[in-house]
Amino acid sequence: MILFIVFLPLLAAAVAGLGNKQLAFVPTKLITTGALFVSAILSWIVFPGFLAGTSHAGVTPVFRWIASGDMTVAWGLRVDALTAVMLVVITNVSALVHLYSWGYMDEDPDQPRFFAYLSLFTFAMLMLVTADNLVQMFFGWEGVGLASYLLIGFWFRKPSANAAAIKAFVVNRVGDLGFMLGIFGTFLVFGTVSIPAILAAAPHMAGSTIGFLWFRADTMTVLCLLLFVGAMGKSAQLGLHTWLPDAMEGPTPVSALIHAATMVTAGVFMVCRLSPMFETSPTALGVVRFVGAATCFFAATVGLVQTDIKRVIAYSTCSQLGYMFFAAGIGAYGAAMFHLFTHAFFKALLFLGAGSVIHAMHHEQDLRYYGGLRRDIPVTFWAMLLGTLAITGVGVPGILGLPQVGFAGFHSKDAIIEASWAAGQSGTWFVGVLVALLTSFYSWRLMFLTFWGKPRWAASEHIQHALHDAHHAGDPGAEDHGGEPAEHGPAQHELPAGTGGYHPHESPPTMLVPLIILSLGAVAAGFVFHGYFIEPTAGDNYWRGVIAFREQLMHAMHGVPVPIKLSATIAMLLGLLGAWVAYIRSPSLPTQVTEQFAVLYRLLLHKWYFDELYHLIFVRPAFAIGRLLWHRGDEGTIDRFGPNGSAWVVQVGSRLAGRFQTGYVYSYAFVMLIGLTAAVTWAIAR
Repeated sequence: MILFIVFLPLLAAAVAGLGNKQLAFVPTKLITTGALFVSAILSWIVFPGFLAGTSHAGVTPVFRWIASGDMTVAWGLRVDALTAVMLVVITNVSALVHLYSWGYMDEDPDQPRFFAYLSLFTFAMLMLVTADNLVQMFFGWEGVGLASYLLIGFWFRKPSANAAAIKAFVVNRVGDLGFMLGIFGTFLVFGTVSIPAILAAAPHMAGSTIGFLWFRADTMTVLCLLLFVGAMGKSAQLGLHTWLPDAMEGPTPVSALIHAATMVTAGVFMVCRLSPMFETSPTALGVVRFVGAATCFFAATVGLVQTDIKRVIAYSTCSQLGYMFFAAGIGAYGAAMFHLFTHAFFKALLFLGAGSVIHAMHHEQDLRYYGGLRRDIPVTFWAMLLGTLAITGVGVPGILGLPQVGFAGFHSKDAIIEASWAAGQSGTWFVGVLVALLTSFYSWRLMFLTFWGKPRWAASEHIQHALHDAHHAGDPGAEDHGGEPAEHGPAQHELPAGTGGYHPHESPPTMLVPLIILSLGAVAAGFVFHGYFIEPTAGDNYWRGVIAFREQLMHAMHGVPVPIKLSATIAMLLGLLGAWVAYIRSPSLPTQVTEQFAVLYRLLLHKWYFDELYHLIFVRPAFAIGRLLWHRGDEGTIDRFGPNGSAWVVQVGSRLAGRFQTGYVYSYAFVMLIGLTAAVTWAIAR
């Protein structure tokens, strides 16, 4: 069964990619989407067995791959409880994104290529999570990087899309270098790349040292930190995060599939898969915890001021990934995987909901030009409302004898915050609660600006183009109104009101059905599966032998004080109240705040100046070195003494030789005589 789950997307990608435009659009979409739905159904058949404890981990061999010296790598597909979770997440989100793309990409002339890329990405991600050894994992790791590059730059005629694809590719190469070094070092230390063998031997290496960068260092710390650098790149953690927001240049279904639910969780999956290695190094776990908490806070602050609807959700993704990493950093691997699981549903829902809004607003992505859309696109509104309730963590904590019920994010995020307190990490707990408040604020800000208030569509340049095109096409209901964009900033309600003759429209059923299905996950995934990820008894059965399971920490989570259990809920309510006051009750308040704290606002608006800093430190010197090698090295040296020099010698030689071409017989006889004399002289001298 696992062979069908993994290789059906590859087969579909090959058919769609090789057939390309020779196949009609509908057959291409049927093949790729059908293959993914079959994989998704088979994944749900595999998943319950591990939940119930009736299925056991196993490896399905495919073929022997590499045999070089002491290294032997067999290609096998490993299925255990951790893999089962990822199979459900990847195949289900991918299948729904394929279906959603039927409507969203309906007018694109390159649909076969797009669907082929989607299926190729899914295959690579499935290879990553079913890997039984580090080399196979690296194959999937690089495969999702390639597919991500292709999908981000899908609209390759758009310069910004090309730039974003290159940026994602280059930044991930930095992380992948660390991952490769970690794999090399692991093979050097353990003599194998087999993941089960490495995890079994890892505790015995605790306390040993290894030579690294001219000094001796703790072996497991070095290996874990190198591997974590790879996770930082793929999962867009602070320092290697800059590619993720720019990746929004790709089509919205790409954002939902790759940059919300699947590829960006690869780093979290890898840390949890190799958790017995990380357990041997408190230093490495401390770095994971710190980077996760810092990313969580950083991305949430930047999300407060973004005006592009997709970038708000992108920074939210970055922040939620930070939650997962600092959960892993405190040893709550089950909570990290639980948040990965629930996050896949509500974040894919939010991204696809944003795509539906963009579709309704004729590709307008700026929140400042929305408003009042809940009456025009009600299905999209309710779907995004459920997604917002999930990400902000709306629910009833299990106190005073009350049952713990709530939306998906409530169960998983609260579990992480409670685990932070139970592990004695009060600083991490504070960051988690603060970010819960910020998450609630920017999430409800997005909802209020999009679906409440007066329509502000007349100022949208995209809407004006649509009205202009409709007017010249003879649409009697279209009016060509002008409108100047407002200043960049949160003074959204200062824009002109009125529809300007444009009427938003709900998305087609192919886009709405995935929203409805994902809404069910956003509502129920946390409540239904909470026990298997978090509860000590069920969790012990589910995770034992798969990840490092700290039963004592799981028990301590249930004994935290009531104020700690309520902290995330209180933070969520404060964020909701703040957003309501700022964007519903007193719309002028955001402008006043940004003017009062202009320096802080500019810091957040420029994303803490990471891009500018990297441009100064890395990009400009790289271009300067490139220009030097180009002008002085290539042109001044290689070309001068190479092809250009050779051409000059030939040119001069031809001119000299041409002087002997007089046309007189005696001249040629004289030259022949000289040649003959020279030959005789050489023969005698020899």
